[in-house]
Amino acid sequence: MNSVPPQDLNHPAPRRTSHRRALLVAALCLLPAAVAGPAGQASAAPGAPAAPRPAVTAGEAVASARLAAIRQDPAALQAFFRAMPKGGELHNHLSGAVTTEYLIELAAEDGLCIDTKTMTAVAPPCGPGTRPAADARTDGAFHDALVREWSMQDFPPGGNGHDHFFDTFGKFGEVTWRHRGKLLAEFADTVAEQNQFYLETLVTPASDSAKKLAGEVGWDADLARMHSKLVAGGKLDKVVAEARKEADAGDAEFRTEARCATDTPRPGCGLTVRWISQVSRGSTNERVFTQMALGMRLAEADPRFVAVNLVQPEDWDTSLANYRTQMRMLQYLRGVYPKAHVTLHAGELWPGLVKPEHLTFHIGEAVNTAGAERIGHGVDLVHEDDWQRVADTMAERRIAVEVPFTSNAQILGVKGADHPFETYRAHGVPIVLATDDPGVSRIDITHEYRYAAETYDLGYRELKDLARASLEYAFLPGASIWQGNPTRDGYRLAGACRHDEPGSERLRPACRRLLDASPKAAVEWRQEAAFGAFEHRVATGSVGS
Repeated sequence: MNSVPPQDLNHPAPRRTSHRRALLVAALCLLPAAVAGPAGQASAAPGAPAAPRPAVTAGEAVASARLAAIRQDPAALQAFFRAMPKGGELHNHLSGAVTTEYLIELAAEDGLCIDTKTMTAVAPPCGPGTRPAADARTDGAFHDALVREWSMQDFPPGGNGHDHFFDTFGKFGEVTWRHRGKLLAEFADTVAEQNQFYLETLVTPASDSAKKLAGEVGWDADLARMHSKLVAGGKLDKVVAEARKEADAGDAEFRTEARCATDTPRPGCGLTVRWISQVSRGSTNERVFTQMALGMRLAEADPRFVAVNLVQPEDWDTSLANYRTQMRMLQYLRGVYPKAHVTLHAGELWPGLVKPEHLTFHIGEAVNTAGAERIGHGVDLVHEDDWQRVADTMAERRIAVEVPFTSNAQILGVKGADHPFETYRAHGVPIVLATDDPGVSRIDITHEYRYAAETYDLGYRELKDLARASLEYAFLPGASIWQGNPTRDGYRLAGACRHDEPGSERLRPACRRLLDASPKAAVEWRQEAAFGAFEHRVATGSVGS
């Protein structure tokens, strides 16, 4: 699951046919003028001159024209977006990523029980007020009720989506903690089948041991002294070791479930996967700090782990009260663990959900104090103090915003013109599309790309650049295949591979060395080969017909 099959990097590019040339002529005639001019996510950041955008390729022209022609054909649009390469999945919670139906089946396999009053999974034996989860296999009404309680299925438009969404995790939590590997196998298949090439997913490593250690150490507002207490006597390293063993067990379960060592491996076996450590922002200060330190120490000790992130509702009273303190914690720990990455849920707020003063600083603090390299959600941007400066800073530092449209609509009721998507684009902030909790939301990444295209009238080149951005701003080590600032100047191949064609069997030595040395470049190159194959299929009429 953590490697890129070399044959995918060297898959021969399809030859152009006369049919494709005929389509290209028609495409260039029909192509909107905007496609041949500035395309992609945004204009130049203030003070930075933009280079001319790369010219539209023949394949892009055909795909652009095809997308324009099927705008009013839902079935053709769905086929087009499902087949289109869509980069990486950078913002998702593994426990909320798999389908609810799969969680119900796991609950049945484990012999769990369901509290019939709250519809919460509980450990056996099944006493009064509960019934076996296995009953959902034969009782359709019971099964459907569980699906509605454990997801956003059939949720009424006027209901409290925020509370229902977050409550689902507690209801199926007894299921998900038991099977990290099985959950990954299920979700990795989905990601691979959606034509994505990389996955970063959120889990909580060694949760019980981290909680116990935090309780033993207690809180100390002197962060250096607090950290010293955690590491004294190897206490924190013991929790790191436990987290790594936990990951080993999950990896083994994944490989078994996904049949990776057999002649019939599941699609997810070819996916590159990395973990992000969750930190429960609603917990006590000592537990938050301990989880942060654990996640960052783990990221420096184990290449499977790349970053930390704060989870749980940002609008909870404890989350609001401790927000600035938590940003200072991260600021301190970044100095201790400079190799660990930080991506933060920040600005997942909206007027009416919190007092106005809480809307004014969360994204700015995440960027300027905590040093976040990516921002999750960032929905309340225009309510921040001096929000234009915040956006410009994100553009200048190339801090991407992770945008899960459906999650924002379900939890906050924010969509369409109210969403800051176009504002981020206008300021040159890198954008990556994400799903957040696709199992709970009942969607997939294809849905999010199609939503972006239909809601904001995005063309193929702009959508292609969104997919590229999701790999460019991934926490994979190594050099990129792209030069400069591609969000500002467009995606141009860097020197090592600028004369090579993705998908070609023959690569110049410099390009081969880059791909062999850089996991990031290898995955990006794999996607470019897939784009070439996709555009060929569009040209020959086998996509979106």
